Amino acid sequence: MRKSWLLCVLLGTLAWGQAVPSAPSAEKAEKPAAPADTAASVPDNAPVITVDGVCSPKPATPAAKGTAAKPAATKAAPEKPADCKTIITKAEFERIASAVAPNATAQQKKQLGSVLPRLIAMSTEAKKQGLDKKPQFKDTMQFVQMQVLTNQLQRQMQEDAAKVSDADIEKYYRDNAQTFEQYNLDRIFVPRTKQQDQAEGKEDDDDKLTDEQKKAKADTEKAKGEENEQAMTKLAGDIRARAAAGEDIVQLQKEAFDASGMKIESPTVNLPSVRRTGLPQGHAAVFDLKPGEVSPVISDSGGHYIYKMNSKTPLPLDQAKNEIHGKIQNDRMRTKMEELNGSFHATTSEEYFGPGGAGPMPPPRGPRPRPGMPAAQPQTPPAQPPAAPAPEPKKD
Repeated sequence: MRKSWLLCVLLGTLAWGQAVPSAPSAEKAEKPAAPADTAASVPDNAPVITVDGVCSPKPATPAAKGTAAKPAATKAAPEKPADCKTIITKAEFERIASAVAPNATAQQKKQLGSVLPRLIAMSTEAKKQGLDKKPQFKDTMQFVQMQVLTNQLQRQMQEDAAKVSDADIEKYYRDNAQTFEQYNLDRIFVPRTKQQDQAEGKEDDDDKLTDEQKKAKADTEKAKGEENEQAMTKLAGDIRARAAAGEDIVQLQKEAFDASGMKIESPTVNLPSVRRTGLPQGHAAVFDLKPGEVSPVISDSGGHYIYKMNSKTPLPLDQAKNEIHGKIQNDRMRTKMEELNGSFHATTSEEYFGPGGAGPMPPPRGPRPRPGMPAAQPQTPPAQPPAAPAPEPKKD
C-alpha cells in the first residue's frame, strides 16, 4: 500500500527544524551494509522512544474551602520535575505508525521515530500556551478530522474490495475465458507507400522555379505518391494471397520492405504470446481466425497488416490469479466510489468562487496492485512495425 499522506505531512512539517547541513566528504564513502532488522525481538512493553524534559502538565491543585487563593506571582518558567519524561513503548509506537501509514516499512518507521519527539515536545508546549483552546485550532481540527476519516473510509473500502475469494476468481476466469487466451501469430507489415529518394539540390532548384512550375511539380509529386500508395496496396493483396497459399512469412516480409525501399531491417514477424488487448481495436477480428488461417489485409494510417493464426492456448488459472484479483478489486472500488459520489450533489456560489464555482473534485485514486501482482489490464500492446523513415540523402 502506498505511503500515507499523513506521514508525508508529518515529515514535511518538521523538515525545516531538523535540517542540518552536512560537511562534504573528501571522498565518496562506500555504502555500508544494511543492519540486521531486530525490531521483531523487542518486547511490546519495551520503551522505543524516550523524550527527556517533556511531560504532560499536571492539573492545578484547587484551593481548600475557606482559603483565599494566593495572588499570582511574577510569571516565571515552571520548574520541571526531575523525572519529567515521555516514554513511548513499542506497542504504542506500532499503533501510531499503523494509524499514520498502514504496513509501514522499516524506513518509514525510522522516519516517524525521528520526527515524533519533536512533535511531542512542540505540541506539549502549544498546549501549555493554550493554543488548543483557540478557535483556529478547533476549525483546523474539524478539517483534519474530515481528511482523516475520508482516508480511513477509502482504506476500509480498499480492504473490503480486496476480499476476493478463490470462487470469485474462478468464476471471473470462466466468464471471461477469451480474455485469458494467448495467441501465437505471424504478422506481415507492408508500408503504405514507397520511399522516395530526395533529389540533390532540391531547395536550390525550388528557389529558381516560378509559382506555376512549383504548382506543377507539387501536382506531379502528389500523383506519384498516390501511384506509390496504390502499388503498395496491390502488393499487400498479392502477399496476402501468397501467405494463404503457404509461402514463407519471413521471406514475404522481406519482399514487402524491399519493394517499399525501406532502409531498415525487416521487423520480426512472430508474435508468440498475444492477448486480445495486445493489438489495436481495428485488428481484433484476427483473434477469431482458426489455426492456420490468414486474415484479410487490414489497412490503417500506419500501413497494411496481414496476420496468420498459428495457435491458441489458455493462460493457466494460477498464472492469471493475481491479475484477476486486481481486476475484481479495482472494479469493486470503482463501483463503490461511483455510488458514494452519486449519493450527493453540491452547489457552490459563483459569486464567491468565480465562474464555474469551486470546480470539480479530483477523481479518487484506485487501489494499487499488491507486491508481485501485475497491473490490471489492458496490457501494453506490442510495438508496432516501424513507420517509414525519412528518405536518406544520396551519397556522393
